[in-house]
Amino acid sequence: MISLSILGTGNVASHLIKVFQNAENIKINQIYTRTEANLLPYKKEHNTTTNIDALTPADVFIIAVKDDAITNLIEKINIPNQFIVHTSGSLPLQTIANRNGVFYPLQTFSKHTEVDFTSIPMCLEADTQADYKILEELAHAISDKVFPTSSSQRKSLHLSAVFVCNFVNHLYAIGNELCAENNVPFEVLYALMEETTKKASLNAPKKVQTGPAIRHDEETIRQHLSQLNKPIYKEIYTLLTQSIQATNE
Repeated sequence: MISLSILGTGNVASHLIKVFQNAENIKINQIYTRTEANLLPYKKEHNTTTNIDALTPADVFIIAVKDDAITNLIEKINIPNQFIVHTSGSLPLQTIANRNGVFYPLQTFSKHTEVDFTSIPMCLEADTQADYKILEELAHAISDKVFPTSSSQRKSLHLSAVFVCNFVNHLYAIGNELCAENNVPFEVLYALMEETTKKASLNAPKKVQTGPAIRHDEETIRQHLSQLNKPIYKEIYTLLTQSIQATNE
């Protein structure tokens, strides 16, 4: 049985709480956050606190808060030899605590959107092999995909994730807006979105690139630019077109 305390109640933390409370051989020891109201959903089933000094030892502390709050929070934990890990994709393995680790679920999380943890890659790092084994057991309790990942590899993955998730989602938002402006249901594009993701996951994405940019269809490109009313959208379209063409020369 691994005892686990989760510090945070945001997007990542809320999903970790939910999945670990149903995992075998895992016990949630405590849930901590600074705001009492954020603990209300968990008070009936878990030991909760807003007092950092009220934290008690556990096998692992998982810090799932904003990146810029992680170091400050670690510094406030006054439990000798406590194994403390964070969930950040971009921050390196911390060296503030005596025992440090990383427990990074590579997925996009929204509080009220269900996710299947069994398919989420868990990227792990620890100071020692013994602590890594604890993280590995913890990860295998919720996921079928567990990977040892160095800080530099994780930073690269996080940057890649921004491109394939955050930026792509913003492009979806632009597409949705253009559809709405012209009274076209956005769902007409769903099959295209699914097929694009499928092809990119089964092939080298560069090899399955399609569209007017790679064809150098200048007339269509000019037509598209004329349809865009927002200068920033014109810039995005032009920059992405140039990038596609330069990458495929």
